[in-house]
Formats: sequence, structure tokens, C-alpha cells
Amino acid sequence: MKASPVPATSAVRVLRAAGVTFTPRFYAYVDRGGTRHSAEALNVPEHEVVKTLVMEARRAGPPEPLLVLMHGDREVSTKQLARQIGAREVAPASAGNVEKHTGYVPGGVSPFGTRKPLPVHVERSILELPRVLVNGGRRGFLVELAPEVFTTVLSAVPVDVAIGP
Repeated sequence: MKASPVPATSAVRVLRAAGVTFTPRFYAYVDRGGTRHSAEALNVPEHEVVKTLVMEARRAGPPEPLLVLMHGDREVSTKQLARQIGAREVAPASAGNVEKHTGYVPGGVSPFGTRKPLPVHVERSILELPRVLVNGGRRGFLVELAPEVFTTVLSAVPVDVAIGP
């Protein structure tokens, strides 16, 4: 079977420009399948699949977009996140705002290559994993890489906001 060519997404361009070593991983995308589906399709623990969540922080003035990188099998405590970043409130962005802020469609959001640079926060325990899989900028396409890439390439700020087992 012939390997699929790596799509030239904005995320892939950023990773290549930064000299990041990554392995492309493809799976059949299922609408609303989430990280559980991608983990099962790729036979990896869901804990190692990192979801890119687009949030909006409310301080004074209009909501400010930001990204949160979270384990696939965990949720984000928006109250803890707001407290840790000094915001009054943090809430998920609407599907329309996800695309507006990132340039990616929901289900295909990568933290790399967003339309405009956004602040990135990463759940601290993700950085302890030997490898992670994160969206490569297209539905059904993940990239496997070392988690420290989040801090070196994206300047992601570690936070403790995971809810789950």
C-alpha cells in the first residue's frame, strides 16, 4: 500500500520551517468522533492524543482568543484556566470563531500555523509524555511529535487545568 503524501497545511509548513521531526498519521475522520475515534483508529492511547481547543478569555474589552492543548481523555476546567491566566472568564469559542481565529475548520484545528499568532496554554502533564499526536491542520490528519515542541515552537505556557480520571 502506498503511503499518503503529507498535506501541505499551514501546520506542516510551520513544523518543517522549525526543523521539527514529526510522523504523519492518517485516519478516516468521523464527524464528532473526537479523540476517542482517532486514538482507536491509530491504535494509540487516547491520553496521548492532544486536542487543540479554541477558547476566548474575557477580561476588559472584547473576548481574546487563545488555544488550550489538552489530553484527549480529559476536559478543561475553564474556571481554573481563567484563574491561572488572570481572566474573569474563559469559554469555548463558537464554531464560526474557531475558523475566524485559526483559519482551520473545527475538527481540523492545529496549534501550528494559525491565521494569527495566538497565546497557547498546554496542560502540564502533556509535557511529561514521550510522544503525542496532535492535529496537523486537516481533518483525519495528526502529526506525532515530541511534546516539548509545544513549548519550543509555540512558546506554550504550562497550566494545570485538566479534569478527569
